[in-house]
Amino acid sequence: MKRDFSLLDGRQFDLLVCGGGIYGAWVAYDAALRGLNVAIVEQGDWASATSSASSKLIHGGLRYLESFDFKLVKKALAERRMLLATAPHRVWPLRFGVPVYAHSRIGALQLRAGLTLYDFLAGSLGSNTGHHHFNRKAFAERFPALDTSGLKGGFTYSDAQTDDARLVLELIAGAMASGAVCVSYCKLTGFLETNGRVYGATMQDQVTGAGGDVLARQIVNATGQWTTTTKQGRDWCRLTKGVHLILPAALGDEALLLTAPSDGRVFFMIPWYGVTLIGTTDTDYSGDIEHVSVEAKDIDYLLAAANHYLDTAWTPADIINSYAGLRVLKRSDQTSPSAVSRDWELKTANNGVHYSIGGKITSAREDAASIVDTLCAQLGVEAACATKGKIFPWAPAEDYSAWHEGASFQASQLGIDHESARWLIRRHGKRVHDIFRTIDIDHQLVERIVPTLPFIYADLLWSTRNEMVVHLDDLLRRRMPLLILAQLNEGALRRIAETVSAVMGWDEAAIVREIELCRGAIHRALPLVHE
Repeated sequence: MKRDFSLLDGRQFDLLVCGGGIYGAWVAYDAALRGLNVAIVEQGDWASATSSASSKLIHGGLRYLESFDFKLVKKALAERRMLLATAPHRVWPLRFGVPVYAHSRIGALQLRAGLTLYDFLAGSLGSNTGHHHFNRKAFAERFPALDTSGLKGGFTYSDAQTDDARLVLELIAGAMASGAVCVSYCKLTGFLETNGRVYGATMQDQVTGAGGDVLARQIVNATGQWTTTTKQGRDWCRLTKGVHLILPAALGDEALLLTAPSDGRVFFMIPWYGVTLIGTTDTDYSGDIEHVSVEAKDIDYLLAAANHYLDTAWTPADIINSYAGLRVLKRSDQTSPSAVSRDWELKTANNGVHYSIGGKITSAREDAASIVDTLCAQLGVEAACATKGKIFPWAPAEDYSAWHEGASFQASQLGIDHESARWLIRRHGKRVHDIFRTIDIDHQLVERIVPTLPFIYADLLWSTRNEMVVHLDDLLRRRMPLLILAQLNEGALRRIAETVSAVMGWDEAAIVREIELCRGAIHRALPLVHE
């Protein structure tokens, strides 16, 4: 994956996609597979906004059953089932526990009915992947971190998990392999119009400062929160903020779905890369869309909600890190943000630009297919959706279980520890064999970058060389999420920056600049903790 701004300037494309999050990536990939001449641009790094600030889940949304949004749940569950089959390295099963207490807002009978419906919509009713009930003792043994006072029992059910930033990156790689021109750090500065209709856009290279024009027969705006920079966009959208906290490991390999006692909202406790992810909040947002930060009230809310259920309470000093992102919802008169539908719609402005509004990571592929259907109809192109059921770009072609067993064995032979190997295979899929070859050359690359986290130096260097990294925080926040999973001080950042400096061509001044960018991101994430 190589970044080349010059491939854009002055060229005529069938489609220009603006925005390199999950929706833009799926649109570009689908359109390129259908044979369209596609360009996609992103003003920052791929997935640098909300698409790397999610709960890392591929799920149907159990809570939406309570609001009778059966259509959305069924749609998302169908996509979950397909992604588990087509991207087993990228999307993997994750079971959730739901405790039932004497004080629970939803009792065992209502919960059993909801889970039965969820299994039915997922096509797993009666299968071993469906929900299961446990008595008090068995549930407490399964989730020993829980406070057992008033615990009556609980259920488990199946959903799935992913690494959101790498999901987007893989789709961008797939689009590039299918002929799309994909350029990060490329800012849209305006549209080119004639007689009130758009025929292209002006761009600025954020690395060199160079400008250029891109000509396009169709343009899709999938810029998420930046849609609200115009009055039209603000009329279409409602922004809400979601915050997640990173805390020490507490769960093993299963997650928890819980209900906040203060307002009845559902939140999650999820194992992720060996730590615990807690989230999310859901509050209306009208602040600076360029700098979305975690506030003390967000931390207080999530800690209070989690501690209500835990045998040993967490304190702010336990927080490893945090992150915030903005959801773009369809405009609604609902008072509570959580009551607003997470479904998606396509809007088209008077000048012909199409805008993707709302949606979820889980169902983004199907929504993107609808966008490309619209584009093809307007372009006079007859080409059906090519992403449904298509094996992901980095998925091995052979039986995944057998391939995974072989790759795991090879990793162990090279001296990669079990947890690092497990995550390395998930992160890179079939490309992991290229990383194994670098370890054959230099065995020291099996060492972990941070002793407590499953990331090795071979991964760091390979990602730097091959995954369109421009800045240090691209590498440490989205290629591998070390910035949010660990407390990296200046010394640790310098050690990593110096390790990749030869590949990136950074001199001492560049290393200092990159470290400062990362330190600024860390400071915004935890404004009142670990000062």
